[in-house]
Amino acid sequence: MDKSIFMDLTKMPVSSDLEIPLGNTYSFWKEICDFVFEKYPAAIEEWHVSVKKYGWGYRIKDKKRAIIYLLPRQGYFKTGFVFGPKAADEIRNSRVSADIRDELENARMYAEGKGIRIDIRTEADINDIKKLVEIKLRY
Repeated sequence: MDKSIFMDLTKMPVSSDLEIPLGNTYSFWKEICDFVFEKYPAAIEEWHVSVKKYGWGYRIKDKKRAIIYLLPRQGYFKTGFVFGPKAADEIRNSRVSADIRDELENARMYAEGKGIRIDIRTEADINDIKKLVEIKLRY
């Protein structure tokens, strides 16, 4: 089962708790967070538990909706997005990786849109995430 590295629901994680478990990917976590705040300075960051059995996750949001979810795992992390129809159309016609476009096409539809998760393990993953953040902020 795909779970957070933070399963103790009585203890909210803090950023410094990420460095050791994320290892080399910690710098990617910071880079993505910094990018979101650069593009949307009024963003709000928060640790949250949406489903107890999956543990703590982190999200950056505007007043009403999540811009991006960051889900810490051992040695890497996942990013999560939910895209409405207009954003999904732009992604289909963008230069993001074919894997991400395929993931979006095959994603389950929710009331808010299609949700996707992307593993972040190498620096090569970062540019696509930045493009997705920019698209998310437009819609």
